[in-house]
Amino acid sequence: MTNDSFQDALAGSTIHLRRGVNLQVCHNSGRTPAIVFLHGGTGNRFNFRSQYEFAQSQGWEVLVYDLAGHGQSSPYPRYSIGRHCRDLRRLLYKLGISSPVLCCHSYGVPIGLEFAQHNCVSGFIAIAGGTHNLAPWWEIPLMKFMAWGGRYLYSLPGVQAISNFFSTSYRHSVIERFFAECPTPTDFQSYKALEIFWGYNFFTRHLLPQNLHIPALIITAGLDPMFTHQMGNDLARHFVNGTHLHVTNAGHLVMAECPELINSAILKYLIGINTQTPLSSQISSL
Repeated sequence: MTNDSFQDALAGSTIHLRRGVNLQVCHNSGRTPAIVFLHGGTGNRFNFRSQYEFAQSQGWEVLVYDLAGHGQSSPYPRYSIGRHCRDLRRLLYKLGISSPVLCCHSYGVPIGLEFAQHNCVSGFIAIAGGTHNLAPWWEIPLMKFMAWGGRYLYSLPGVQAISNFFSTSYRHSVIERFFAECPTPTDFQSYKALEIFWGYNFFTRHLLPQNLHIPALIITAGLDPMFTHQMGNDLARHFVNGTHLHVTNAGHLVMAECPELINSAILKYLIGINTQTPLSSQISSL
């Protein structure tokens, strides 16, 4: 195969979901349950490149897309977690996917949790995100500054590179590609879309949560200032079959910083679901 004929699995295509909403979607058929990746705030579908390509190579059905207002997807006139969930349900119906495993990062986790309250899912993977206290004290003023105009700084030569340098201690080809494909956004919508997660608390919205019996894998990182080890422990305890994997020397972008470790954990998790093996015995062998 020549470079000219190479088709990037993450190139995707535009799906018209409903009036005013077009999503950039990557989907590949395979074994079920399908794995659906939900990226976090200011992110895009490329955040999960390593996991998408790995799952595809293992023969699983996979889906990843740009949330509305992110990447190449169209914005909403007004953002809400419920609207994200409804469009995810429409997208799954359109692609013929039922009872998927949701793999969510950061602010994608609340979307996944809310979706699981009213829809059938086979499993839940939460990476660096949880049920409440998701915005550290400095995030809201910083993101408001970015929305107001600070985002334009990232259009200046070298500013993206400087920001990337201080974002992680890892220096390898995967993380460099991650930053190239997922630069700090300079559009207003990416920051406006964050406001729906500030003050989010899953347990004030759901006094009697549903679907907490599903197998859940919670992944945290020791250098993550947003979602701590203790928050991961607390989240895992809410699931009847929940396991917490803590990666000591990684940060908020743990899936890009340690792709082989995270991919291995996801694979063992999926094997555990298919064989009905307790998650703790699967993940503990990593």
